[in-house]
Amino acid sequence: MSEEIEIVGEEQNESIYEKLVFNIDKGQEPTRIDKWLQSHIEGITRNKIQNGIEGGFLTVNGKVVKSNYKTRPGDEVVYMSYINPDYTELKPEAMDLNIVHEDEAVMVINKPSNMVVHPGIGNYTGTLLNGVAHHLLSKNPTLSEDVLPRFGLVHRIDKNTTGLIVLAKTPEAASHLAKQFFNHTVERKYMALVWGNVAEQEGRIEAHIARHKQNRKMFDAYPEGEIGKHAITHYKLLESYNYVSLVSCILETGRTHQIRVHMKHIGHTLFNDWEYGGDKILKGTIYTKYKQFVDNCFEICPRCALHAATLGFIHPTTNEKIVFESELPSDMQGVIEKWKNYKAAAHQ
Repeated sequence: MSEEIEIVGEEQNESIYEKLVFNIDKGQEPTRIDKWLQSHIEGITRNKIQNGIEGGFLTVNGKVVKSNYKTRPGDEVVYMSYINPDYTELKPEAMDLNIVHEDEAVMVINKPSNMVVHPGIGNYTGTLLNGVAHHLLSKNPTLSEDVLPRFGLVHRIDKNTTGLIVLAKTPEAASHLAKQFFNHTVERKYMALVWGNVAEQEGRIEAHIARHKQNRKMFDAYPEGEIGKHAITHYKLLESYNYVSLVSCILETGRTHQIRVHMKHIGHTLFNDWEYGGDKILKGTIYTKYKQFVDNCFEICPRCALHAATLGFIHPTTNEKIVFESELPSDMQGVIEKWKNYKAAAHQ
């Protein structure tokens, strides 16, 4: 049996599923696919596999099959499995969720800043997923993670990034959406305020992304592709304000910290991104008055100035593309207005 396992999880990707690919050897005896998978995926239960198969997370030779399918020599088996190295018990919590769309299959939420998407080490409560679990269980008390892993979470955005995130409400929808994220077919556009005057009206950044060699909490760009995961970001200049610029970024791939790493790589660190050095004055003058102005801007937007503004995907049940938009939050609007006024005063 030859086996190729491609894992896409917390380390390098915003998706929270791993893709396991197996090829059945010629000498393999016919075996029920659920039993075969249980013996080849460490720690997984037969019940979890059967629920995954029922939800469409398994394909054999590109086709969805049932649990009683018998393996055949030469079969290509692909299984999408939830991955979370910091898995913790999920406790439902009542909270106000900014739900911009909800139907029988999906839910789109506008996430505020300073909110972690899912529980993990150091963040066991107060996450977006705690609130989602409460919301879904209030409508369907019989729902469980055995049926809907992590209550439909299929991707994530950073704690201090605001904006749109989609969750599935059924295992079939979770499978459908997970595959779209894995195949990079989801439309995602971000708005970012970055340091410096961006010279080009638009551009394409292509550089692998991997953990930073010195600081393992950060990521870094590796343009030669010697390590890390392939990553592409398309950016467009929207407006410049002397020492900072507003840009839109479209992700062709979805690596962890991708926009933050790629924009820093081309010399335009995100405004007030303390992890990547954006909380210091990177462009401008040495005058005390200017320093006070920038400090005021940091207070208005006390986080990395990044917003997930557009989210588009194929709806799991209608098979039609739907697109959602979210306007800039008040903190980013406030700091942009401040820089606009600064630019206007400088040109008087």
